[in-house]
Amino acid sequence: MKNVNLQPINRTVTVPTRTSLLDALLATQLEVPMACKGRGLCATCHVYVQKGEDRLSPITEREMQTLARISGVGSNSRLSCQARVLGEGVVVRLPEGMYFERVEDLYDLIGTRAERDILHPIDGTVLISKGKLITRSRVDELKRLNVEIEQLIR
Repeated sequence: MKNVNLQPINRTVTVPTRTSLLDALLATQLEVPMACKGRGLCATCHVYVQKGEDRLSPITEREMQTLARISGVGSNSRLSCQARVLGEGVVVRLPEGMYFERVEDLYDLIGTRAERDILHPIDGTVLISKGKLITRSRVDELKRLNVEIEQLIR
């Protein structure tokens, strides 16, 4: 069993060795959309490894290709669905903002202000900034994203 610390929520979760970071996130009941269903094709499970990167499985070619498309990545970026916990003391920082899996998920938020940045599920760019009003016309513009996501998982 290995401990993984999640920041900035300051939670530690204990997981079996070789568990993916994604499973660690889900074990804490964080809602991770997983637009590509954990295949390493989207940005919805992107995290920053603050400590213990050498205690995770090596980065794969598939993961490097996906990370190359995501905005705001750094040398410590990983897709949590691809990174497996091999050693003790991994510290992960969750990106600020909220990914969504389907445009329909935003329809319930029309007329409200975004509580945090709403991020593009494929490249991580900010679609609707924190504090901005979520309008029907903006959500309708985002419908094309559903097609992009569906093409990824085929």
